Amino acid sequence: MLRSGTLSFKDLRSRIAALAGWLQAQVPMRGARVATWAAKGELTCLMPLAAARAGLVHVPINPLLKHAQVAHILADSGAKLLIGSPARLATLQQGDAAEAQLLGEDEALAQAATLGAELPPSIANPDELAAILYTSGSTGRPKGVMLSHANMWLGADSVASYLGMAADDRTLAVLPLSFDYGQNQLFSTWYAGGCVIPLDYLTPRDVLKAVERHGVTTLAAVPPLWVQLVELEWPAETATKLRRLTNSGGALTVDLVARLRGLFPQARLFPMYGLTEAFRSTFLDPALVDSHPTSMGKAIPHAEILVIGDDGEVTADGEEGELVHCGPLVAYGYWMDEVRTEERFKPAPDASRYGGMAVWSGDRVRRDADGLLYFVGRRDAMIKSAGNRISPQEVEEAALATGLVAEAVALGVPDERLGQAVHLIVRAAPGISGAEEELPRKLMQELPNFMQPKVVHWRAAMPISPNGKIDRNGLAQELATEKAA
Repeated sequence: MLRSGTLSFKDLRSRIAALAGWLQAQVPMRGARVATWAAKGELTCLMPLAAARAGLVHVPINPLLKHAQVAHILADSGAKLLIGSPARLATLQQGDAAEAQLLGEDEALAQAATLGAELPPSIANPDELAAILYTSGSTGRPKGVMLSHANMWLGADSVASYLGMAADDRTLAVLPLSFDYGQNQLFSTWYAGGCVIPLDYLTPRDVLKAVERHGVTTLAAVPPLWVQLVELEWPAETATKLRRLTNSGGALTVDLVARLRGLFPQARLFPMYGLTEAFRSTFLDPALVDSHPTSMGKAIPHAEILVIGDDGEVTADGEEGELVHCGPLVAYGYWMDEVRTEERFKPAPDASRYGGMAVWSGDRVRRDADGLLYFVGRRDAMIKSAGNRISPQEVEEAALATGLVAEAVALGVPDERLGQAVHLIVRAAPGISGAEEELPRKLMQELPNFMQPKVVHWRAAMPISPNGKIDRNGLAQELATEKAA
């Protein structure tokens, strides 16, 4: 179901086939990358399958990103074609898309409808590369996670299976389709023969209205949106339409679980844990949510989850270790980045029944006697805010690029609504006046909204650690003390 109307599965197959044929004519080199940068609509819904059918690799770009991040993704992926909304394309600066042909989404869809020779279903090897999803790392710019046809197909099968999706389900797709969790809203629902309603909402009330208008049965969200949704007055007849609620992108608090259960008592609540490098790892059986509200649950279908101690062996019950994801959902590594791939993708532990390569998550977890997993902490410095993974270095680089500051450190500070809020600690560049007023304006121009610092702290000098570097831990302790005061 699109803004322009409703598509039957027959229409969906025909339009995907025509778009695939047109894409193949535009970019005939098999394995070439084609990018999209647009709001939810026909293009962003059809492109993941059309590009795969055409033998191309889809690179979906978050519509909230701005030109600097888009330029990096285009250059890093080597995209030959960028299809987007004209307003977004107009923000690109000279050199941002040096190697890519630019085309407005309406023009592309019109050409596909009139010029596209419908391609038959793909006969590609399931292990061939089908998509590159860009996600921020704890350091450096966004890195592209490589997904195969099999990764995406098995992900759809897995989620549709454990959620119990059916042909009469209607999924409200509120999450960005450029993320694995958001993209799977399409795949798992279509796999089950259900209907997807894509929605770019402005306010939480837009979500409520869409549930009411379209008879939505399935809603996936991240904790900050759930916090906003439970604050609304839900008519009983609207709330009861929902059969299942799924959460990822951050843990639900005990209080939020209780509020969701109270507001939607008939809906099955699925807390989930995942990482783009392996799509999804665990889910908690809804029957256990009330008794184990803080658990991450157990492995999803097609995934093997091991807790590995520092000695390389599977931990005992109750003992902390690193979550290691094995099996066919594991991605192929990071695009054109052997160093970071080798850091995260390593041979599976000897205890794995799958073997091969595994994702070593960097997350510390423990397993109880019933096999349920519990999150302990993160190994890296990633800021996780409102369901977004934010690289501190990317925020810092943007601040330094303004020329207004000499030093910058971005940290995640616990926040009730966001999970973590971005705090930026800076030292002004010598001889600069008006920096405190100018810096937020400059960052607003260069960084997407979800990366904007909630607070900018100005320091006359930065603390230095014994190794001569800025003492990030010291700064984090300072902010924690200030917050507690």
